[in-house]
Amino acid sequence: MALGNKDRKKKSFIQKIFSRERDGRKLMKRMDDSVDQSDSESLCPSSTGASMISRQHVQSYKVFVATWNAGGISPHSGLNLDDFLQVDNLSDIYVLGFQEIVPLNAGNVLVIEDNEPAAKWLSLVNQSLNKPSKVAPRRTTTGSGALFFAKPSLRKISKTFRTESKRKLKSCNCAAELERKHSMDFCCPLQQPSLSEVDFSSEEDDEDSLANSFSNRNHMKYSLVASKQMVGIFVTIWMRTELVQYVSHLRICCISRGIMGCLGNKGCISVSFQFHQTSFCFVCSHLASGEKEGDELRRNLDVIEILKNTQFPRICRSPYSRIPEKILDHDRIIWLGDLNYRISLSYSDTRKLLEAKNWDALFHSDQLNIEREAGRVFKGWKEGKIYFAPTYKYSYNSDSYAGEVHESKSKRRTPAWCDRVLWHGNGIQQLFYWRGESRFSDHRPVLAAFLVDVVTNGIGSGSKRGSSSSNMKIDIEELLPTK
Repeated sequence: MALGNKDRKKKSFIQKIFSRERDGRKLMKRMDDSVDQSDSESLCPSSTGASMISRQHVQSYKVFVATWNAGGISPHSGLNLDDFLQVDNLSDIYVLGFQEIVPLNAGNVLVIEDNEPAAKWLSLVNQSLNKPSKVAPRRTTTGSGALFFAKPSLRKISKTFRTESKRKLKSCNCAAELERKHSMDFCCPLQQPSLSEVDFSSEEDDEDSLANSFSNRNHMKYSLVASKQMVGIFVTIWMRTELVQYVSHLRICCISRGIMGCLGNKGCISVSFQFHQTSFCFVCSHLASGEKEGDELRRNLDVIEILKNTQFPRICRSPYSRIPEKILDHDRIIWLGDLNYRISLSYSDTRKLLEAKNWDALFHSDQLNIEREAGRVFKGWKEGKIYFAPTYKYSYNSDSYAGEVHESKSKRRTPAWCDRVLWHGNGIQQLFYWRGESRFSDHRPVLAAFLVDVVTNGIGSGSKRGSSSSNMKIDIEELLPTK
C-alpha cells in the first residue's frame, strides 16, 4: 500500500515536470512568433526612425545635388555639363534642380508651358552621364545632340532615358514577409490623385517605357528616375541603372507660390520615393524675389506654406505600411533651389567684404542665416559652411557682377547667395559644398554632394553598389573648385 502511494507521488511529480516543459515550449514559441512579427514589421518602409534589428543593413550612397537658375535662357547643343555634374567623380544618385528654364512672361505662366528647354536639359544631362563608348562611337537620334535638330518632346525623351516604367517606380514593393503575415487587402493602390498633384503616366506610356528598357539597359550607366516641370522650375533625378530596381512609391507634388500666391512662376516641385527601405524627399523651389526690407518675410512664408501644403498621395492601403505623406515625415530630405535670400548690407559694404573675400562677415548679414538663427524658418535644418562668393547677380557671359557694369541703381543688384542647398534628417553627411563657374546665366550654379545612409536589409547592397563607402574619403584638395 505504501509502495502504491509512492508510485502515485512519483508519477504526479513526473507529470508536473513534463507539464512545465510543455508550458516553457509554448512560451518560447510565442516569443519566437513575436520576434518574427517584429522583424517583418520592421521590413516595411517607415519614416518614424524605429530601431533597426540585426536583419537590417545600412549602406552609404553618394548623392550629388545641384541647383541652377538658368535666367530664362534655353540651352544650346554645345553646352557641356561635365564640370557642372562633376563627371570625374561620379555619384550614385543625381538630383538636379533648375529655375527659370523659360522666361517668366505671361505666355509661359498663364497660357501654355514650354517643355522644349526641359527636354534639352535632359538631353545634355544624358550626354554627360551616359557618354557614348570611345571604341565604337555611333550616331543616334535618341541619345543627345540629334534631339536639338527637331523640336524635342519632354515626354518622349523622358521615356528614352528610363530603364524602368513609371508605373513600376510608383508601385508599392513592401517586404514579402509582411505580405505573408498581413495578406488581407495589402498594398492595393488607391484611386489616383489628380494630375495637378502627381505626374502619373498612361498605360501606353508604361508599355513604351518597358519596351525601351531592354535596349537601353545595356548601354546606360545612369537611368532617369523622375523629371517634372512647373513653368520655369524643372527637376530631374538620375540613378545608377543597377540601383533603379530598388526605387518604389515615387510621387511628385507641385506647389504654386507665384502671382497672387497661386501661379507657377514661383513655388516648388517635391519628389518623394522609397529607396530600399529608406524614404527620400527632394524639394526644388524658387521663392519670392526682391531685395527690399521685409522681402525675406515673404520668402519665409513661401517655405512655411510649402511645408504645410505639400501632400503626397497614399498608394498603400495597408495599416502596416507607413509611407510618408508630408515633407518632414521622410527619413532623408534635401531642399535645393533659388531661395532668393539676400544680404542685408548696402551695395558698397557688400562689395568691400566681397573683394576682401571675408565670407564669414558677409554670411553674418545673410538673410537666410539670420532667419534660421531666429527660428523663423528652416528650424532644425542644416547647411554646409559657405566658402564661395555670392552666386547672384552676374552680367551675362561675364565674371563681373551686374552692379559693376550697370551704373543705374535700377539695374544694379547687391550680390547675394540666392542659390542654396539644405538638408534635414539623420544619416546625411555633406562631402562638399561649392559653386560652379559657368557663365551661361546671371546665376552661378551651386553644387553639393552627400554620403547618405540607406537601410537595405542586405538586398542589392553588395556587388550592385556603384560607389563603395571606402572610396568616399575626399582630400581637402579635391574639395576646392578648379578653374
